[in-house]
Formats: sequence, structure tokens, C-alpha cells
Amino acid sequence: MLAPSARRLDHELLGLGEARVQVELDAFGVDAPERPLARLARCLEVGHRPVAAARSLRPDEEPASLLLDEPHSLGRGVEELENPELRTQPLVVGGDPRGRGVVATANYVARRFGIHSAMSCAEALRRCPQAVFVRPRHSVYREHSRAVWGTVRGVVPTVEQTGIDEGYLDVGEVAGDFLAARVVAEAVRTAVRAATSLTCSLGVAPCKVVAKVASDARKPGGLVVVPSGKEAAFLAPLAVRRLPGVGPKAEERLGSAGIETIGDLAALTDDQLRRFLPGSVGTMLRDRARGIDPRELELDTERISISVENTFERDISNRERLHDELRGMATEVAEALQRRGQVARTVTTKLRYADFSIRSRSTSLEAGIDAAETIGDLACRQLDRGLHDRPGALRLVGVGVSGLADFRQLALDTV
Repeated sequence: MLAPSARRLDHELLGLGEARVQVELDAFGVDAPERPLARLARCLEVGHRPVAAARSLRPDEEPASLLLDEPHSLGRGVEELENPELRTQPLVVGGDPRGRGVVATANYVARRFGIHSAMSCAEALRRCPQAVFVRPRHSVYREHSRAVWGTVRGVVPTVEQTGIDEGYLDVGEVAGDFLAARVVAEAVRTAVRAATSLTCSLGVAPCKVVAKVASDARKPGGLVVVPSGKEAAFLAPLAVRRLPGVGPKAEERLGSAGIETIGDLAALTDDQLRRFLPGSVGTMLRDRARGIDPRELELDTERISISVENTFERDISNRERLHDELRGMATEVAEALQRRGQVARTVTTKLRYADFSIRSRSTSLEAGIDAAETIGDLACRQLDRGLHDRPGALRLVGVGVSGLADFRQLALDTV
């Protein structure tokens, strides 16, 4: 017999339009329950609330984490939602293809032509002349994002939101084992789809890094569950670049040594690791390759950043003009902070050179700021530092803030 609150939850979720959620089973053979949403209601029954320590798994195991990679990139998901005809056309969200614009995201039709994020829009147009180019509408995307995350928190309250379209959920408070965790994930997908008409890709695993890789495994709209003890086996056959933290340089260094898969990285001895990836980063990456990631959810503050950037029609080397650009962007960033009632502790300046190489400089403060003048001053100083280290004309500059908080801790008059 379900408690009244649990029965209500069951009926509400079933009322979202799917009495039985279609499940994409992963390679590890965890069967889907016949009544997934009802099973979730039973998990939430008063007096029978499961916790991680009560699961029939390892007693020292961390609660399962779930990563939501919202509508397989928020921008293209929203554009396709508002204009369904775009779903069958190559869609590129980004700048002007006849200028210096850069691809922010592209749908899966466009990706078949080799178009991807951070590519120049001119190159995207060359690869696919029939592509539809849409300018980003950030205010619209933020509105949809708030609706998605509000829906997610209605199913799993404990959330670490790491971006406008990405985050981790601690399902240990509502699921007692990985079968129940799958049910929670299905409920999240169903609720998001019903409330926003957007889809999401999810991964469930005992730790963040495996949840992240799992969420990427079946885009768009997929669900992958990696039970405890299967983390290393799940990761092993994947390309080493799929491991979060392995960038192009590390991939090249590992590839030159014949290390092509995550399993190859996990198998390195200490001596080999010091030779190929010296320092603490190498140890961290090998641990992740083995499915070991001790990071917990960060719940104190939202880690979303605010940024503005501009790609120029022609490369610019005039320092005064670059300062003017940065101060204008700083004003936009400050206004966004003030609208949100937030302050930021870190200011970052982004520089992209004519050869597409990128440099950034950041300054972190003891107290949060929201003043355009202060943000602009810091951005200009950081640009000067960057150009001192590497002179050259710039094709793009940007200003961003992070370390956001919901109140002003101190009045910071000078920096």
C-alpha cells in the first residue's frame, strides 16, 4: 500500500503521458521494471526512504550521481522546438557565415557534414552550403533552461548545476539501488519532455566522471546506467579523448606512446605514467580511467558563468580599440549580474589570435563585484598581460565572470 503522497506522485508522473517509459538498455544488462514510475513512487513511500548505505551494494559506495546533458545542446534543441522544420535540415547556431562568426552548436544533420562547435561559420558554410544559420538567442535559451531545471528539481531535489544545460543529480536520496536509480532517470526524462518538449541525455553511475561519459554515450535522448563495479569495464574500450580532462595535447602525447583507449591509460604503471603524463594531473587522469572520482556534488553556489565575446570582421591590433570593446562587454556582463542579483569573484579575458589559437587570463578576488568599471579595468589589464606574453592581432575578444554568488559580500572600491 502506497502512502498518500507516494500515490499522488505516481498518478502525477503517470499523468505526464507515459504509463510505461521506453528504456534504452545499456550493455550491462540492468532490466527495466514493468511499472517504472510506480516503482519510483514506492521508493518514495513514507517510512521507506532509501539511502546509499542501505543499498545491497558495497557498504562504502558513494551515492549514484546522474548527469543531465539537457536538450543535446540547449541552443539547437530550442531552435528545433520552435521551428520543427529545422529538425530535418542542417542547422548551425552561431555567427555570420559571411564574416568571422564561430559555430556555437550544430544539430546532428549538420554534423554529418563534419560541422562542429568552435569551427568558423565560413568553414561550416563551405562544407554544407545548404545549412541554415541561426544567431544565438541567449535570453530565450536561459528561459527554457530555468524551466528544465525547475522540472528536474521536482524529481531530484539535490542538484549541482554546472552550466545552462548540464549538471549532476544525487539520486541516492530517492533511489536505493541502481535499478531504482534508472527509474528516477526515466522519471526525469519523462518530466522534462512533458514540461518543456525538450529531450535530455542521462548517465547514472557511482561517480561524476563515469556519469559524464555515460551521458555522452547515447545522445540524443539516451539513458545509460553503469552499476557499481562496472565502471572500469564501461570506460576501457572508449577512445582516450572521451575521458574528461584529456585534451588535444594529452591525447597526442598518449597516442604517440600507443595509448589509444581509456583502458590503456588505466593500465599504465607508475613509471610509465611519470614518463607520459608527469605530475598530479597524470595520477588524476589514471584514477578517472579506472572509474575512480572522489569529487562530491558542489551545492553551495551555482557555478554558471556569464560571458560576452565578439568576433571581428577584421583582425584588430589597436590596443585602444580592443580596450573599448572589452569595456562595452564588461557593461553587458555587469548588467547581467545585476539583473540576477549576483556578484562574481573571478574575471576572465579571452583572446583569439589570427591563427585561431586561444589564450585567456583570469583574476580572482576576495570579494564579489558587479560594477562594470571594475570588471572592465580588470579585463583590460588582463588583455595587456596576454598581449605582452604573445603580441599579435586578435580576431576575437571576450569577457567572462564566474564564482557567482547571490549577495554582495563586501563593497570593493579598488582592485
